[in-house]
Amino acid sequence: MIIDPSQLSLPQNSQLVTGSVVPRPIAWVSTIAPDGSYNLAPFSYFMAIGADPPQLAFSVNWRVRANSKKDTLSNIEASGELVINVATEATAEKMNHTSGEWGPEVDEFSAVGLTPLPSVKVKAPRVAESPVNIECRLNQIVRLGSEKAPAHLIIVEAVLWHVRDDLLTPQNTIDVKKLHAIGRLSYNYYTRTNELFEMVRPQV
Repeated sequence: MIIDPSQLSLPQNSQLVTGSVVPRPIAWVSTIAPDGSYNLAPFSYFMAIGADPPQLAFSVNWRVRANSKKDTLSNIEASGELVINVATEATAEKMNHTSGEWGPEVDEFSAVGLTPLPSVKVKAPRVAESPVNIECRLNQIVRLGSEKAPAHLIIVEAVLWHVRDDLLTPQNTIDVKKLHAIGRLSYNYYTRTNELFEMVRPQV
């Protein structure tokens, strides 16, 4: 079958993308609003893009039903700061709860029973229950897509990591076998990372 996305609806295109690009890591993003209130939401259009300096990127889609920006985007535009928290099997349910269409007055930390911790280099809080927190500063925001449903690609520089001690190897790298991160698929499906296989890159 050949599928032409120009002939599909927005929901159909969304499912086409999320069913093809799998699995996707989850950026569980915490921000702070201008009034000091906290916001927390997951985004699965997420990737690493560079290491010198460390740079990450994730996309925030438009809130179509409300025809408005998501709170995460508004907060990052205002402050230029955020924390990306790693979502794991242990935090999966609460991460999913923070994906709801909460109003800007709602503190998702309190709403779902998570613990905010102060960061060191940014004002946005960290998620205490997440084993890896990455403090970030905004590099740039690139607006993409249609006027009806724009996406905003947020490119950030990672300026500080917090890693739970038991996840560190003797070389001070993160032991992904112990992390138990989860990934996003399509519809309501997620994947675990507890069944790993290893391949050594060929020397040519």
